[in-house]
Amino acid sequence: MPIDSPIRTAACDLLGCDYPIMLAGMGGVSRSELVAAVVAAGGYGLLGMVRESPDLIRREIAAVRARTDRPFGVNLIPYGTDPALLEAELLACFEARVHSVCFFWEVRPDLIARAREAGCRVLYQVGNLADARAAEQAGADIVICQGVEAGGHVHGGVASLALLPQVTNALSIPVLGSGGFASGAGLVAALALGAQGIHCGTMFLATDESFAHDFHKRRVVEAGSDETVYSDVFAINWPPRSPVRTLRNSVTDAYRDDLLGHGPDDFPREPVAEEEGRPVYRFSTDSPLRSMTGDFEALAPFAGQSCGLVNAVRPAGDVVRRMVAEAEATVARLCGRADGRA
Repeated sequence: MPIDSPIRTAACDLLGCDYPIMLAGMGGVSRSELVAAVVAAGGYGLLGMVRESPDLIRREIAAVRARTDRPFGVNLIPYGTDPALLEAELLACFEARVHSVCFFWEVRPDLIARAREAGCRVLYQVGNLADARAAEQAGADIVICQGVEAGGHVHGGVASLALLPQVTNALSIPVLGSGGFASGAGLVAALALGAQGIHCGTMFLATDESFAHDFHKRRVVEAGSDETVYSDVFAINWPPRSPVRTLRNSVTDAYRDDLLGHGPDDFPREPVAEEEGRPVYRFSTDSPLRSMTGDFEALAPFAGQSCGLVNAVRPAGDVVRRMVAEAEATVARLCGRADGRA
């Protein structure tokens, strides 16, 4: 039976979750343990399988299914992936019959059509109104509207407060807000702006089940919102001029007067860490993971401005439950009723 909650929306019915809280498919970070924990608590999770091997994708899908029978999806970024690898990733997802596929960056109608033909729900993360309209027109089931305050790769320049209502007013399909949302009150604010839920990365990065290294988790917990930097100096492994939001570190400090306008060929290949025999370079888009060793300070410490709302590393299920309780209490307060029913 569907959960009776004042924050439940039509997006929950579409996704098969209890609450409109989605775990972002953070590359390297959103692995099976984290996805399963979020899903078990009533949210919806995306495996972050950007540029991962088909074998790893299959293993991670199977690992989630070993923990839960609830639906979840896989996040891919065609823009930053070699076409041959992307094809192999897609086939792995389709053969496994994943519930949904989430795409990001430029809108690819051909990929939307293929995913729908394979029986997947299609989510599309966008950073501007034109792309939101294009995704809907191409057949996406849900659009994720990313504001510039979001962490990781950012494909837009407008804050959520201004962009989200423009997108929700223009589209007839469900829209989720992304960027700056890390609390129950923030979820209610997104609903007030017309969204049917939120898509969260930073607050789930700092959880027990996250595949981020403890170094990265501590940095997120200790950081204030004014400590994030928007730049493209973490450029190796990605196309030119692909900006990201991270916490400041020695790399961003060195380029504080030259933060934008860079590409992967502008930087030396200087190994500062290692992952299972693979060198990890300064200026790369790799963030510190459990599987790495080396100088984590110089790696990309992805985080959105919502880091100021994250004050401890907690179990992901507790994060979901706290957010739901706060959101329901906020609705009750706004409606002047103690029982939480809108």
